[in-house]
Amino acid sequence: MTATIPPNPKALEEALELSEQILRNIELSEIPLSSAALKASRLARLLNDFDYQKIMEYEAGGYPSTPEGVHPDIWKLAEVANRKFQQKDSKSGEMKEYVILESIQQLEEQLHSARIGIEAARDRDISISSANPDQWVAPPLGNIFERQRLQDQVSALSRKLSSRQAFIYQYALRKHYELKFSGVVGDVFSRIRETADSMIGSLVPDAVQKFSAVYENLRSENPENWSNAVHSCRRILQDLADAVFPPQSEDRIVKREKKEIAIKLGSDNYINRLICFAEDNSTSKRFKDLVGSHLTFLGDRLDSVFKAAQKGSHDTIISREEADRYVVYTYMIVADILSLRKSMEP
Repeated sequence: MTATIPPNPKALEEALELSEQILRNIELSEIPLSSAALKASRLARLLNDFDYQKIMEYEAGGYPSTPEGVHPDIWKLAEVANRKFQQKDSKSGEMKEYVILESIQQLEEQLHSARIGIEAARDRDISISSANPDQWVAPPLGNIFERQRLQDQVSALSRKLSSRQAFIYQYALRKHYELKFSGVVGDVFSRIRETADSMIGSLVPDAVQKFSAVYENLRSENPENWSNAVHSCRRILQDLADAVFPPQSEDRIVKREKKEIAIKLGSDNYINRLICFAEDNSTSKRFKDLVGSHLTFLGDRLDSVFKAAQKGSHDTIISREEADRYVVYTYMIVADILSLRKSMEP
């Protein structure tokens, strides 16, 4: 399967609407299944889901083959579409694997023809038995066997089409929920970001520029830039700590499990200073614990990335998704700290 390229927000919005249309079309039988497959192909194209785009095109138009057989790439796509089946070879007796190549439209036409054939066979039975109303005449055995063959064909074709319908429906349903969930998450994060951006500018003027640098680095395909985005998050938290809880020469003594522990609050101990700020200004113990645990986790990870970079290690950020998480955590913590500071204002 090929890797996907993240689609733009406009495409995601259209894809969400289209996925809902496809689900309704199938549930209410509003359009032929072959048309639903073409709409699913467009859905995949909007999402840059190139393999499924091809699969849905083949579902509507048929899977290509040559006299030599099916190309391995086409075979793989047919497997993804649940079109593979096993059948015993009539000559060797061995079980062999095959894939169904017919398009949905071809399957629908075959089903229609088989049903017409059944009705025609019934009409032939009636014409024979109705020659003398007082005498019943058994239909020829050929008619019975033909009708049974066609009924078996109708059952087989109906199962194939039901499988195609379920495949398209499940794809549209999966993408629909993925898009709805990502939209909810995006809305939540947007609100957090707007809150942080609206307050941090006056307190830490350089933070806005640093966040802009973070976005630019995250858009890059270079892992070193992802690490740079994380370094910017570390500097933002350092600047925020300097603004709300400046460095102090004296340690803070706290009691934990009947022991006194010295908490350093120097210039390098920015995480400790942010935790102390939260503890000093929040009336909710739960809030203090949450902010403290998040800060400790994020601070440890940011510092480890920073130290690795100082040593020249390239094994710092594994993926852009990892960097994304640290940026989100940073924004959440910044918003929490700024909300506490705002509550202190008269």
